[in-house]
Amino acid sequence: MPTNNNTVTEEPSPKTQPQQRPFTDLIISIVIPSIILMKFSDEARLGATNALILALAFPIGYGLYEWIANGKRNVMAALGVVSVILTGGIGLLKIDAQWLAIKEAAIPLSIGIGVLVANKLGFPLVRKLLFNPTIMNVDRIHHELEKKNTRAEFESRLDRANTLLAGTFLFSAVMNYFLAKIIVTSESGSSAFNEELGRMTLLSYPVIAIPSMLMMMGIFWFIWRTVNRLTGLTLEEIMVTDKSN
Repeated sequence: MPTNNNTVTEEPSPKTQPQQRPFTDLIISIVIPSIILMKFSDEARLGATNALILALAFPIGYGLYEWIANGKRNVMAALGVVSVILTGGIGLLKIDAQWLAIKEAAIPLSIGIGVLVANKLGFPLVRKLLFNPTIMNVDRIHHELEKKNTRAEFESRLDRANTLLAGTFLFSAVMNYFLAKIIVTSESGSSAFNEELGRMTLLSYPVIAIPSMLMMMGIFWFIWRTVNRLTGLTLEEIMVTDKSN
């Protein structure tokens, strides 16, 4: 019976994890807003202001839905919504377009700095994102590290992984800045500004999002190789699978 009780206490954890829908995220947050901005911003259709409001309504609405309905109440989700609102503010209030590039860089840069500061305060984000009980058998890994007396080396390499994670946000900040600076050159609030904003949003996926995801995969591989080398555990022993129930 004790084993059954343990199983019951562990089961809610996977259920509380929202189902990942990357294709839906891509369509609602990038593709639809980009099409609206590029194709419906001229005065013969929606006009610059209405097109911008409609385009921004999709990522803001979807982000708030995920944040409230699915329990994704975290700083990054909130920053994502804030970022979209700031973009809308620049366009609707007709603020100088150069502030768009600054805003695009400021959000990921602040996250990257936050990752480093949190690590110094003892809250490494890499543990929450990659080295956590929903992905890896953390307890077993720690047990093997203690047994082989390699815990200190592992913690050192986890700190390095956290620094690499901060580096991915620095990469995003630099790329966001130059992408916005190169593409969005028209006066904010104009149809041309909307079209350029839509083009920038569409290009941000292959130019920034995909390389960032590849970097994250590289960091995950770095952690897995570290665990494998320091504990001798295989991939099947390290990763959490549904068969564990």
